[in-house]
Amino acid sequence: MSFSFFRPSRPRTPIELAKALRESLVALDSKTAAEVKALEKALEEVEKNFLAMRQLLCGDGEVEPNADHVSLFTLEICKEDVLSLFVHKLPLLGWDARKDLVHCWCILLRQMVGSSYCCLDYLESHSELLDFLVVCTICTDSDFKNYDNKDIALNCGNMLRECIKYPTLARYVLESPSFELFFKFVELSNFDIASDAFMTFKDLLTKHENEVSQFLTVHYDQFFELYEKLLTSQNYVTRRQSLKLLSEFLFETPNSNIMKSFILDGRYLEVMITLLKDPSKNIQTSAFHIFKVFVANPNKSSEIISVLAENHEILLNLLLNLPPSKGGEDEQFEEEKDLVIKEIKRVSCLPHIIG
Repeated sequence: MSFSFFRPSRPRTPIELAKALRESLVALDSKTAAEVKALEKALEEVEKNFLAMRQLLCGDGEVEPNADHVSLFTLEICKEDVLSLFVHKLPLLGWDARKDLVHCWCILLRQMVGSSYCCLDYLESHSELLDFLVVCTICTDSDFKNYDNKDIALNCGNMLRECIKYPTLARYVLESPSFELFFKFVELSNFDIASDAFMTFKDLLTKHENEVSQFLTVHYDQFFELYEKLLTSQNYVTRRQSLKLLSEFLFETPNSNIMKSFILDGRYLEVMITLLKDPSKNIQTSAFHIFKVFVANPNKSSEIISVLAENHEILLNLLLNLPPSKGGEDEQFEEEKDLVIKEIKRVSCLPHIIG
């Protein structure tokens, strides 16, 4: 008598699993919301395959993942365009499947096979997937109207931030027209989505200094025109976060030329003066640390000198009432404030050419 039917099924090879993943994701194409049972069955198959993928990449808690299997699987999902399906089908997946996908996505992008990161190479040649992840932050396609847009947005944010850890992918997103969407996303009424979008926005502007410097050099006017709207937003959180972020990337060494242009522009000095008047003490203090650079610059433009002179009484009053800095730096803060006050008084006494 044979008892073979009690034996567990043979584990699928990495190639077989990649093929199964592709087939189950493609199967979602032919399903509609009206075919509820068929759709549920297809999604169950996807979830089963995603769980198998997670076990292959992470192990099962008792057995460590097989490095050769992981490498072979990584190659295969790129070869069979499964990586593309991961992105395009994400809005159709259930919560558990999306969770497994995000976890595996982070692992796959870090896999070096031979001398290259094959998933990175794949994304560099399929850069439209990055645009999809950006746009999917706000899912407006009617096909996806029955799904939880907030959760999908957060999944996409996690996947996108994993991508932009790599300079080439970050550069693509910065240069892409979809980058401008972040200026809208960070002000969305949904706090979770807006916060997640700001995390990605911040990473894009701080993770890769050279790429950011090149981008700002080419797109200076366009970028700061949009950024000014964040600094003057009606939303307190947006004003505070964007002001803090401005300090982080503007004063990085590779951005020295960008900073020099910025502090010669009277338009942005006036923005800082407005922020010095903000009801929030935190925003006033943060604005001062940028404002002081306009004032301390030994090579002020005539425009900057005029703005300082014309507003010197208001500025002196604001500075005298500026709250002390937090963090045990009161002495340095007061010294800087005194120097700025002296310079404004000096400038206000200079002869000025109006017009």
